[in-house]
Amino acid sequence: MDKYLPEDVVIRPIVTEKSVQIMSKGWYTFEVDKRASKSKIKSAVEELFNVKVEKVNIVNFKPRPRSLGRYVGKTRSWKKAIVKLKPGQKIEGFEGLIY
Repeated sequence: MDKYLPEDVVIRPIVTEKSVQIMSKGWYTFEVDKRASKSKIKSAVEELFNVKVEKVNIVNFKPRPRSLGRYVGKTRSWKKAIVKLKPGQKIEGFEGLIY
């Protein structure tokens, strides 16, 4: 991933009860490309949302077995990034989600 676009690194925001609760503390959660490093995620979020990132935490999800009737398969593997913004920074468009 030497040449990348920020849109290719950050796939989508993750909006769950827990992720919405931590947004008030400056933490935002995104699904990201599996090959992306912390530094690439940081620069992509800063470029996409015009904010300053303080810290990036990453969680890798491995595929888990699933079955539907007699068919057996696996879920997909993916990567989640939890990004902490510097104090006073916000990502516009997420404010309506905060409790």
